[in-house]
Amino acid sequence: MQIAVLNRTSRLLAGHLWVFSNELAASPKKFLPGSLVELQDKKGIFLGIGYANPHSLIAIRVLTKKKEEIDKAFIKKRVEDALSYRKRFLGDRTSFRAVYSEGDLLPGLIVDKYEDCLSIQFLTLGMEAMADIVIQALDEVFSPSTIVLRNDNNIRTLEGLSLEKKIVKGSLDTLPVIDEYGMKIEIDPMSGQKTGFFLDQAENRAAFAALANGGEGLDLFSYTGAWSLALARKGVKMKGVDSSDYAVEQARKNAELNGLKNCEFVKEDVFEAVKAEKASGRKYDCIVLDPPAFVKSKTKITEALKAYRELNNACMGMLKYKGLFATSSCSYHVDRYMFLDLLRSAARDAGKQARLIEIRSQAKDHPASLAVPESEYLKCVLMEVF
Repeated sequence: MQIAVLNRTSRLLAGHLWVFSNELAASPKKFLPGSLVELQDKKGIFLGIGYANPHSLIAIRVLTKKKEEIDKAFIKKRVEDALSYRKRFLGDRTSFRAVYSEGDLLPGLIVDKYEDCLSIQFLTLGMEAMADIVIQALDEVFSPSTIVLRNDNNIRTLEGLSLEKKIVKGSLDTLPVIDEYGMKIEIDPMSGQKTGFFLDQAENRAAFAALANGGEGLDLFSYTGAWSLALARKGVKMKGVDSSDYAVEQARKNAELNGLKNCEFVKEDVFEAVKAEKASGRKYDCIVLDPPAFVKSKTKITEALKAYRELNNACMGMLKYKGLFATSSCSYHVDRYMFLDLLRSAARDAGKQARLIEIRSQAKDHPASLAVPESEYLKCVLMEVF
């Protein structure tokens, strides 16, 4: 195993799992892509073991700070620990994020469990190099009927990896139907965004729906309809808007699965739909705004904040007196304080006041590491606007 000597160790000693190329005493170019390396300080003191990517700004991602073998048994133990955590906090839920990268000390690995189907993403070169033993370990722990690889996330291109989607076990002749707090949702792990669904908002959807009681609602960037369905079950007449044919079709199917006739889903560009809604003067009792990540890098923050502010301003203006508003940002580069500040600006420009009901984050099956702030990305604010 090659040795990686660190010039700067403060980040690693504080618990972070990333080593940047400028923290190394020598160029990372000597490391084999995806290979395991031992980390040491300048005095030769052992610091941990990680995998290397000499072509990435994050040169090494740390797997352990102990001297131990990185094999299938190691991966399986980490997966079992992740499952134990979820059993402790998720009760009898059978669909959840089973492995969340740094949050479960397996950087670069995402695994979502949709009933008896596992949907896996290998996001980094080092984790991809261990794909065979990772899949074997997951198969042994969960014994799923189907395993899907959703390796189509653009993060892979930054790691020098190709994009692909394939089934490595079983079939998807029958799509999994998950249960989210009593709501049935059909998932297609080979289609749509992320691994097929947004499990990270599950608890936020339930919390917001608990506040609602009838009236009319608008769901912007509705995807496959989960927010709309949660509110419709509380008697809200929902209109969902999304630009994707696939998402709208799937949302309609999910409404039928739940016997909900008070949901309408339309295919339309959300920004154009918002302009039309504002022009019509129509007002809603509740609005959900759950857009995709507008900020892919720090260089796009100003542009993204403008888009977030305009959308939130418009939504606040379309709410009835004391209307309920759930608004989110899944962009890591827009932190909680930045998000709240843009919401203040949006409310001011809309001539509205707002009471914060809750400021929430991602669900418990997406545990953020305290030492890796990058692992906490979701902001979800529930408020009353008047």
